[in-house]
Amino acid sequence: ELEKLGLRDDVDLHVYEVPVEYQTVQRLIPALWKKHSPQLVVHVGVSGMATTVTLEKCGHNVGYKGLDNCRFCPGSQCCIEGGPECIDSIIDMDTVCKRVSALGLDVTVTISKDAGRYLCDFTYYTSLYQSRGRSAFVHVPPLGKPYTAEQLGRALQAIIEEMLDVLEHSEDKINCQHEH
Repeated sequence: ELEKLGLRDDVDLHVYEVPVEYQTVQRLIPALWKKHSPQLVVHVGVSGMATTVTLEKCGHNVGYKGLDNCRFCPGSQCCIEGGPECIDSIIDMDTVCKRVSALGLDVTVTISKDAGRYLCDFTYYTSLYQSRGRSAFVHVPPLGKPYTAEQLGRALQAIIEEMLDVLEHSEDKINCQHEH
């Protein structure tokens, strides 16, 4: 749906479906970062428990015990051996949530600090580690429970555009401070 809607003109949108497989995530995420060198990667995952569109603040390194679609689970139960326990996104999710909520879309947006210790969290942590925090993760409820594809597409469009705006403004501040 987001591919149909697109983003603002100065943004190149690349959409990939990531299989629910730990080993594929470990190969694919670094390969996509290397291929595109993006300003930001936003992962979107469906959560059967979600009733809102949820912005995840951080990814976790340990606690992965569930088998993936290939019936595999990392023996170490972690994403990156020796990596930090938790990595926060450099995107200020509270600001993004407030801004998107203020737009008056017919979708509720909330914040979370726990993406669930399964492939969503595993993917998010792997991407955060690869990007030094330049990643985001959005959990969405299953289609029709309660939102349509169009509602979710518009919400994701607004969320990603706000994330890019927040990221660009935070980088302006960083660059400004380096000049003094």
